Formats: sequence, structure tokens, C-alpha cells
Amino acid sequence: MAKIKHLPEHGPIDEKTGKEILLSLKNVDITFGKGDNAVRAVKNASFDIYKGETFSLVGESGSGKTTIGRAVIRVNPLANGEIQYKGTRITGKIPHSLDREVIRNIQMVFQDPAASLNERATVDYIISEGLYNFHLFKNEADRVQKVEKMIEEVGLLPEHLTRYPHEFSGGQRQRIGLARAMIMEPELVVADEPISALDVSIRAQVLNLLKKFQKERDITYLFIAHDLSIVRFISDHIGVIYKGNIVEIAEADELFDYPLHPYTRSLISAIPIPDPKLEKNKVLFTYDPSVHDYSDDKPEMVDIGHGHFVYGNKKEIEEYRAIREKGVPLKSITIKDPDAAVNGDDQTEGNKEPFDFTSGEFTLQTPVHDTGRIWYKILSFFLPILGIPAWLIFKHFKHFRNAKACRNGSIAGLITLGAILAFFGILLLAAGL
Repeated sequence: MAKIKHLPEHGPIDEKTGKEILLSLKNVDITFGKGDNAVRAVKNASFDIYKGETFSLVGESGSGKTTIGRAVIRVNPLANGEIQYKGTRITGKIPHSLDREVIRNIQMVFQDPAASLNERATVDYIISEGLYNFHLFKNEADRVQKVEKMIEEVGLLPEHLTRYPHEFSGGQRQRIGLARAMIMEPELVVADEPISALDVSIRAQVLNLLKKFQKERDITYLFIAHDLSIVRFISDHIGVIYKGNIVEIAEADELFDYPLHPYTRSLISAIPIPDPKLEKNKVLFTYDPSVHDYSDDKPEMVDIGHGHFVYGNKKEIEEYRAIREKGVPLKSITIKDPDAAVNGDDQTEGNKEPFDFTSGEFTLQTPVHDTGRIWYKILSFFLPILGIPAWLIFKHFKHFRNAKACRNGSIAGLITLGAILAFFGILLLAAGL
């Protein structure tokens, strides 16, 4: 069989979705070490990434996310399986011409923006290195124009080109790394936790840059991360990996609405809530691997419908499929009654009132007008008849601060009104005597 020396113009089309498959992992195993010391870091991983989309791979530290990303750029060799780009195998021994095309078409943005840049090279050379290696410019003026245009696109200035990486902040270094990748005009970018080392205020800027390039250049991303709250907003598909095993793959909204595998539910329940009182009363869903009995019935990745793949044995797959067919979104986060917790009420199992929220609606769409302003308390104080229903309405729509203000104002108003009526009653009674 003749070896393919060049990449085709387009990849194969998925019969189910009608989308072009840009990258495909097929039964990939990655092992480090030999003999008794061998460690199987990735086990039988398979998934497809469609052109123009973002596929996010999430999991805890040491789960094998970065190992897969480095295998895609062919730094980590495979022990078994293969990786296909546009339907062409790119792992193992491939022709030199195909190797160069793959290098240019698949770029990587690394997690540590400091360690991934050559401290002895100027920013100009760092960004231009790919242009030099692949002769992607007509002359020196063309090279300078390309580099200056790219440095401006990532939010830096042309005068920064003469400086060295140590003169920049973490966010600026990541922009330089992004410019180095994008100037090669790649089709696929492996983003290995590109925002985890950055300040929260800078993360959104880098994410916006990634989305900007995707929209303008039709770039496909393999986005590696551990923060599900960020992943939901930038991903088309999400794969969850645990100790080298891909345990669940689905579209972003599908995964958050129906996190079928217990490890996925535990990751969603760990998403921080932007409210210290509610976060304090959150009940975490803890994943216990011992719940699986794979001694006889071996697990496998199965499509249960709706483009949703889950890892499990036959018994588990039947349970997952039954849950999904009910069409009722799963609730991965439980909040104990915040009013009871704040006021020191008894929180025993008998009178604890659970507040369940679906993973997406609560953690990512917290009411922005739940401020508990003093005006709610004042109005409820003078109009307790209106304050009581307002309290119940706010509580129903999860506006806990507003509900608490209306409740306290109404109670204070009713007590004051009762005291005034009692006072006048005593005066009338005294006058009658």
C-alpha cells in the first residue's frame, strides 16, 4: 500500500451529523516506561473533533489530558491505536512531506507561558521562527509585516517585538505564545490549559482572543482544561477523562443537563458558586470508583442516543439510557436551606430543606438583581401585607437576599403594627374606665 505523502483538502464526513471530521483518535493507548515499571497513562481513548468546533477535554490533574494533547502534536508516541488527521494517519512513521504539513497545520498553546518561550530570543524571533522554518514569507518586508500584524491582533504593540519574554506579564506571554501558533495559519490548535496560570481578569481576554481567531479563521480547538464552568461557554463538545479513561462525551449543554457518569457529576458539583453563603451550604457530590463492579461485565464506551457517549458495563448503560430517555435534567448541586443556615436554625435531617438546582441554571446563571437592598426591607416594613408575598415570590425564584430582606422587614413591620394597636387599645381601655 502506497504511503500518503500529502494531506487531503477535506476530511471524511460523519454520516450521523454530516460534519467534517478533522481529527480522530481511535483506540489510543499511551504508556510510559517498560516492563513492570510501565504506566498506562491513556487507555483506549476514542473521539472525533469536527472542523470549526471546540472539543474540550476535562478531568482532574494526572488524568491524561495533556498526555493526549502532546500525542496529537506527536510528542508522545502511542503504544496502541492511531490518530488520524483529515482521515490520514499521522502517528508512527510517516513521509517527510506529510510530517511537515502536519506540523504546520497542528499548533499548540502551552499551559505555562513562561516555560514555553525561549528566554534568550526576542519576541520578533519567537513569532517568526515558524515562518523561517517553513519559508512562509516572500522577503524580509513581508515577514515584518506579518509579524507586526499578528502582534497587534493579539493585543500587543509592534515595539514589543524587540523585547524578551521576561519583560512581560503572564497574560502578555500567553498572547505571544498564541501569536506564535496563529502566524502559522493552522487548522487545529491544541490549547493545553492556556488560562490556568493567568489572573481571572486576564482569562476572559485570552478566551475572547481564541474565539476571535476561531470565528475569523475557522480554527478548530482541542481545549484541555479542568474548570468546567469555563469549558461550558467555549465548547461545542466535551469529553470527560478519569485516570486515562474517557468516561463521557457529549455536546456541552447535553453534558451539563444530563451528567450521567458519576465522575462527571462530581466535577460539576465542584464548580464554585459565586456566593459565599450558598457555597458554604453546598453539598458536594463525591465520586467513589468502588461503585463500579467490572469484575465480570467489562465496561465500554457506548452511544446511548442524542450524541451522548458514556463509559460503563451493560447494566450501567441500561440505567444511563433509562435516565436519559426520561428527559428530566439531572441536579448535580444541592444547597441546604440558606435561610436556616444563616439564622442558626436546626439543620437536622428531619427539618433540613434541600434546594436543588440544575448544574447550568444555578451555578452559571445566578440572579444578578439579588442584592437584598435596604429598600426591600423598608417597603416591607411599612407595607407588610405586600412584603410577605414578595418574600415568597423572591424565595421561589432563588433571590435569597431579596427574600430575606422582605421577610425581616415584614416581620418587623407586623411587630411594630401590633405594638401600636396594642398601645392604642390600652389608651381606649383606659379612657373607657
